[in-house]
Amino acid sequence: MSGFTNLRISMSDSKNRNDMYGTIEQPEGEVEPAIPAATVVLLKDTDDGVKTLMLHRTSKVHFGGMWVFPGGRIDPEDHPEDGDMDQAARNAAAREAMEEAGVTVQPEEFAWFAHWTPPASTPRRYATWFFATAAENHEAINVDGYEIQDHEWIQPAAALARHAKGEIDLVPPTWITLHQLSLYDSTKEILARFNATPHRVYETRIAERDDGLRVAMWTGDAGYKSANANVEGDKHRLVMLENGFVFENTVADY
Repeated sequence: MSGFTNLRISMSDSKNRNDMYGTIEQPEGEVEPAIPAATVVLLKDTDDGVKTLMLHRTSKVHFGGMWVFPGGRIDPEDHPEDGDMDQAARNAAAREAMEEAGVTVQPEEFAWFAHWTPPASTPRRYATWFFATAAENHEAINVDGYEIQDHEWIQPAAALARHAKGEIDLVPPTWITLHQLSLYDSTKEILARFNATPHRVYETRIAERDDGLRVAMWTGDAGYKSANANVEGDKHRLVMLENGFVFENTVADY
C-alpha cells in the first residue's frame, strides 16, 4: 500500500533471535552460490477471514523452531527436461507441501509473488521462490514429527500479533510475507493482486545505523545501493531492534 508504513513489534529476548542474517561485511574471495529453494503460501477463506497454513519446524533442522510456510530446497527430480528453473521451483514447492503437510497442490495454479536472496555473509544461504495458491479443499494436515512438529491455519495478522508477544519465531521473509497477506481480506483478492503484478525481488543488504541497529534493506531504499543505513530519503527496510522489528516503507506498493 502507498504511504509510510511503520510497523513495530516487540519480543521478550534481549537479542533479536529472528535476525537470520550474517555480518554486515561482505566475505572476501569467491562466494558459494545460494541454494535454490521454494515455498508455497497456502490460503483459505474462513468465517474469521483468510488464513494461511504455517508449520513449526523442529530443533533438528535448519531454521529450527521457526514457523514457516511449506517449502525446502529444489531437488534434482524437480527439474523439468527443458531446465526451466521457475518450473523446477514450482515443482519443488508442490512436492514440499505434500512431504511436509500432506497437502496436494497444483504447480500450474501457483501465483509467483516474490524471490528472496540473503546477503553473501549469511550462513546456509537459500535463494527462494515464493508462491501462493488457494487450498480450499485441502486434505487433513499431516506433519512428519521430524522436520515439522506442529501446524496451524492462522490469520496473517494473528501470526504477527503472536510474534509481537514473543510467542512464535518468524524470519524476516516470513514476517514480510505475513504483513503483505494481512493487507487483504480474501484469498481471491490476494491471488488477484499477486497474479496482476510482477514478482518482487528481495536481494537483501545488511547495514548498521549509527546507533548500532542492524537494518535489512531492499530495492527502493535510499541507502540500498551504498549499503549505508544512515542515508536520508526513501525507506524500504526492516530495522532489527534488540526487542523487535520495525518495517519502514515509503516506496513499495504491497
